[in-house]
Amino acid sequence: MNFSYKVLHECSQSGARVGELTTPHGKIITPVFMPVGTRATVKSLSPEEVERSGAQILLANTYHLHLRPGESIVEKAGGLHKFMGWNKPILTDSGGFQVFSLAKLRKITADGVDFNSHIDGAKMHITPEKAIAIENALGADIIMAFDVCSTAGVSKTEAEDAMNITAEWLKRCYDYHKNENQMLFPIIQGNMFDDLRLRSLELTAPYAKCGIAIGGLSVGEDKDTMYRILDVLKPGLPTNMPHYLMGVGSPDCLVEGVLRGVDMFDCVLPTRTARNGTAYTSHGKINIRNSKHTEDFSALDDDCDCYCCKNFSKSYLRHLIQSDEILGGRMLSLHNITYLARLMERIRSAIMEDRFLDFVKEFRQSPEYVS
Repeated sequence: MNFSYKVLHECSQSGARVGELTTPHGKIITPVFMPVGTRATVKSLSPEEVERSGAQILLANTYHLHLRPGESIVEKAGGLHKFMGWNKPILTDSGGFQVFSLAKLRKITADGVDFNSHIDGAKMHITPEKAIAIENALGADIIMAFDVCSTAGVSKTEAEDAMNITAEWLKRCYDYHKNENQMLFPIIQGNMFDDLRLRSLELTAPYAKCGIAIGGLSVGEDKDTMYRILDVLKPGLPTNMPHYLMGVGSPDCLVEGVLRGVDMFDCVLPTRTARNGTAYTSHGKINIRNSKHTEDFSALDDDCDCYCCKNFSKSYLRHLIQSDEILGGRMLSLHNITYLARLMERIRSAIMEDRFLDFVKEFRQSPEYVS
């Protein structure tokens, strides 16, 4: 296989680690945050801008790319890397979460999922084999198994059913997947039930070759519950591979996640909130729409060296967002993913210097500790 993982350093204070994941398109130093390019683009930003932000790997989505433009188009273009002009690693989600959250009239059977497209209502059917075939055609470095995600608040019976189907589908994904240039990550489910999570880990671990994912969190539960689930799973996670917490990306969750053994994160939050006028900064979260910024000619974040912070004031950025100018959302998006890349750099430095627990304590008391 064209993949490997090694721990570069484990913090003596906390057990958190810095690792190196090797893929066909380069090495990733973990812990890492992955900006989301759902439709083969990080909204409004060029690949060059995303790379300059410090991003090491991007995430794209199988469900959306299957609908538009279709995996056959991407495959004919030479795969996602060439299609979107990104030469670093890419991870594709399987689409399981999108079927769960977007699809209308979803019906899960032992074979797969019947649902209607959220775009035009067209009837669709995706099996584990079909999901892997789409991901094979897209050509990402890391691909995810097709799973069943259950929302917070479901009964234990429903959660167990979803977990068992996920485990059955994982075997089918694994049997179908043959591309040695792609690493298949299995996904742990089990909702908010400790025993189901541990059972899912037991069923999932044999299929984890160079990475394992934790799904079904950040689906409506409070953060303390998410942290409890991570604490339950941490002792049993395989140590010779990265642990990927799916769909989580606020600054507080990144720090708390690393403390609980997570190595990889992704989330649409930093770019989605940016388009609505919210920025993460070293002085806390800022809503640039607030009137107090009307005559504030200081930089968005004086500790940030991104293009946005070096060139534009809060006053100007507020004007752009208030006027619905594309540049406003672009610049706040660029800043937010840069901020998170820098935060992960700070986390890695604290781990390498055996002071991560001290870092966590200081961060919890800082204005940056916001969701």
